[in-house]
Parts: sequence; structure tokens; C-alpha cells
Amino acid sequence: MITAEGDLAERLAALGLPDAGEIAWATIWLEACGYTGLKFLTEALGDEQRSLNLVRDSLGLDLRNVSCAFLAPAIMRHVRANGRAFLRNVRHGLFLLPFTVREDIGIGCPVDPSFAVGGTRHKNPYAEKLAQAEQQGLELDDALWARLRR
Repeated sequence: MITAEGDLAERLAALGLPDAGEIAWATIWLEACGYTGLKFLTEALGDEQRSLNLVRDSLGLDLRNVSCAFLAPAIMRHVRANGRAFLRNVRHGLFLLPFTVREDIGIGCPVDPSFAVGGTRHKNPYAEKLAQAEQQGLELDDALWARLRR
């Protein structure tokens, strides 16, 4: 698991992505919990736009369908600094889940195209899955992994 995360972080850094280590960590975290982190990241890497200046308006943050695979670390920094945020036009919102669990904050439904991030999380239902992945290793989709390692 650590090798895959390190390899992925290096690859993402080589692409010039800010927060490459955090993105790699979140991708592997999602895979360890049975979600499609690698598939979503591969899709997101095909996007032209990978960054966005996060500015709140009266409705919250408009993410303009820029993938949360890239935005999640910045969104979490924004929420830490400014409090709970309602998100809209969300793409790959599942990438926010690892960060909200790690920081014990609440999250709405991350597959809904609009939801809130902030507040307090009261339990971590993922600890057991992560411990199991750490002990037993993690199988990644060979085809997707090969595409990311090029």
C-alpha cells in the first residue's frame, strides 16, 4: 500500500499537481475502503481544468465541475479557515471523504452534485477497512495503474 501511494504521489508530482501527496493518499484510501479512487483519478487526469480559485458566494462554493480529486485538499483548507460550506457542481465528490474522516468533520452525500462539508463527524466507520488493507495489502486495477504509471 505504501509503495503504491509513493509511486502515485511521484507520478502526480511529475505532472505538476499541487498537493500530489495528498491526492495519492486519498486515492489509495478510497481504494482501501472499496471505492473507485483510481478510476476517478484516471478520469480526472483527462480533464483540461485541474484547479479553481475557491471563492464563496451567497450559495457557498461553485466547483464548476472541476474534479475533487484535485480540489479536495484546497476545499478542506477553505472549510478549516471559513467554516462549513455548501458545495455545488461537484465532480468526483467522493475524494472529499478521506479528508473529512481524517479531520473528523461532517459531510453530506458526496455523490450528490451539491452537498455540504463541515461540522463535526461523530464516528469513523472506515478504520477497520483501512487496517485490513494495511495488513493484507491492496489490489489495484492493473490497467488503470499502468495508465497512471506512464
